[in-house]
Amino acid sequence: MPSTGISHPAVGCCSRSDNMTSPLLTRRLGVVDYAATLQAMQDFTDRRGPGTPDELWLLQHPPVFTLGLNADSNHVLAAGDIPVVKVDRGGQVTYHGPGQLVAYLLMDCRRARIGIKDLVTRLELAVIETLSAYGIAAEGREGAPGVYVDEAKIASLGLRIRKGSSYHGLALNVAMDLEPFDRINPCGYEGLTVTQVASCGGPDDLERVSDDLEASLLARFTDS
Repeated sequence: MPSTGISHPAVGCCSRSDNMTSPLLTRRLGVVDYAATLQAMQDFTDRRGPGTPDELWLLQHPPVFTLGLNADSNHVLAAGDIPVVKVDRGGQVTYHGPGQLVAYLLMDCRRARIGIKDLVTRLELAVIETLSAYGIAAEGREGAPGVYVDEAKIASLGLRIRKGSSYHGLALNVAMDLEPFDRINPCGYEGLTVTQVASCGGPDDLERVSDDLEASLLARFTDS
């Protein structure tokens, strides 16, 4: 068990998809510290072997700004009392906080024969499918990973591939305080508008959205 302050995911709440032949397991971790979760993802990736099942972690984080590997710290305009953490994913700066659904996909991409572009596309399509069920028209954008509603970003993506396996994932804004996004240039884009599911006419129930997004993700990553 890692000494990260977060319970080891192997003893967390989990479920297997309806397709019992699938090795993808889902963990519902609640609200967990960002740094501890990052350490747990790294430890899981380092320990995994050829037969280790892939996992999907669904959770929320306390308020935190995260900077990707090549992020420009100048995109953090006024962090205030919110901590800033440098991380090992791709992408620029983003914000995590309560009311945002975070989905981390820990997948052996070599075993699944999924390339990084395909991985990003599947994650985006799972979000788009989930939002469509709420009557929200969303889309991805070439060269700007994430999901958008009109001109506003509703979900961010950031991934890391290590030892042929992925970790990090996506963050879908559901029903949260969006003010901290005003303190940064989201994903490195000055003036980028950010929105959320509840503001677009969708549900503000994070558990419902978690259920729906989990189903969409399992459908796209089961027996791939």
